[in-house]
Amino acid sequence: MEFFNSALGKNITFVRPAYFIINGIVGIPNVKYYYVFLLFVYIVSLLGNTAVMTVIILDHNLRTPKYIAVFNLAFVDVFANSALVPKFLDIFLFNHPYIPYNDCLAFLFFCFICLAMQALNLVALSYDRLMAILFPLHYHVKVTHRFMLSLIVFLWLFAITVTLTAVGLLTRLSFCASVVIKSYFCDHGPIYRLGCNDITPSHVIGSVLANVVLWFSLVFVLATYCAIAFALSKISTAQERVKAFKTCTAHLSLVAIYFLPLIFVYRFGGTVHPNIRILSLSLTTIILPMLNPIIYVLQTKEIRNSLRKLLKIRGQSKISAKK
Repeated sequence: MEFFNSALGKNITFVRPAYFIINGIVGIPNVKYYYVFLLFVYIVSLLGNTAVMTVIILDHNLRTPKYIAVFNLAFVDVFANSALVPKFLDIFLFNHPYIPYNDCLAFLFFCFICLAMQALNLVALSYDRLMAILFPLHYHVKVTHRFMLSLIVFLWLFAITVTLTAVGLLTRLSFCASVVIKSYFCDHGPIYRLGCNDITPSHVIGSVLANVVLWFSLVFVLATYCAIAFALSKISTAQERVKAFKTCTAHLSLVAIYFLPLIFVYRFGGTVHPNIRILSLSLTTIILPMLNPIIYVLQTKEIRNSLRKLLKIRGQSKISAKK
């Protein structure tokens, strides 16, 4: 972080607090039941996404470009909830709202990388579906293992770079007034608004993060499905159209679950109570990783078949061991 501060001059003194106070959810009766519910969600998410990753690793038939992106999504979901939920519960359920300055920035860094990758991974999956529908005969030539791995690595590097820049710019802020963060984690916007000096760079990078990661991802996905819908309209029989569309239903479900609550919060967030906004955002970011593996298991035939095959093999091995 020295780079960001040295660029401003050596004689500038920054007022950095020893800690921040997370104080996002206040005045809600019986809110501890909500935190216990989130603990249940976290456990289910951890088990479900681990199961999806295990199936993809063990079944050689699932080692395709599409399932490289699905594996990455499951990994991101485990990473995201593991970065967010334990600290969330420690802060609110066990009443430890004080978080050291450096720990808060690290907390922000890991949470924002995961949140960005959740959106960007949906872009990778939508591109995969676009190529599969538009170019079914050339799909394996256009979307190779190398291409998908390169795309995933690029998205990770992009998410890390923009998040590191956002966190780095926070280190040039002086916090000479309040240290109370009105959010459910070390959120970028509520932190930089506490700064006493020029917050313009942090505001700009925050806008870039929101527009590029959230809105660009949404526009890209919508444009992709417009192209898919146009391609499906040219298929001669309704049965073939339905069959082709079914390959997109799991991904479409994830897109709707991820983007619709966020659009609502960012569109009407200024007119609703802060507690409703925080609860909506926390539910979106925490419940989505639990739903992802459920959706893929229920709606993706290949994963269902792989699970049955693996469970059958495991059951047969247990019977053989007993004999």
